[in-house]
Amino acid sequence: MIKLQVIGNLGKDCTTNTVNGKTVMNFNVAHTERFRDASGQQKDKTTWVECAYWSDRTGIAPYLKKGTQVYVEGTPEVRTYTRNDGTPAASLTLRVFSIQLLGSGGRGDSTTANTGGSYASDQSAVPAAPPDMAEAADDLPF
Repeated sequence: MIKLQVIGNLGKDCTTNTVNGKTVMNFNVAHTERFRDASGQQKDKTTWVECAYWSDRTGIAPYLKKGTQVYVEGTPEVRTYTRNDGTPAASLTLRVFSIQLLGSGGRGDSTTANTGGSYASDQSAVPAAPPDMAEAADDLPF
């Protein structure tokens, strides 16, 4: 399996659709790298990743707003197509299996920044709640 991990900002608000009875959340993530070219000029290179998150766990959808910083994991797929002018092109898509909110993208949206939610389509990937520390203190051997 090939796994792709992307940290970036959403380019537009998430849309939720139902396809053949299954729920899919679609959004795109932009990752920008800064570098210096041969002449020493600073350049930016932005890579856009189209994301499809097939899950009934749509509770995260309201928080996936334009500008929000996210971490997504999934399996990549490159699609080739022909533009309207006849030139070949390619796009990178990601079938998401895990997403985590990282921040508000500088918009000052504290609701998004403080959620810290992590969602995975595989229920076993969600960590269990920590044990009650008061009970464990009674069993300490020292």
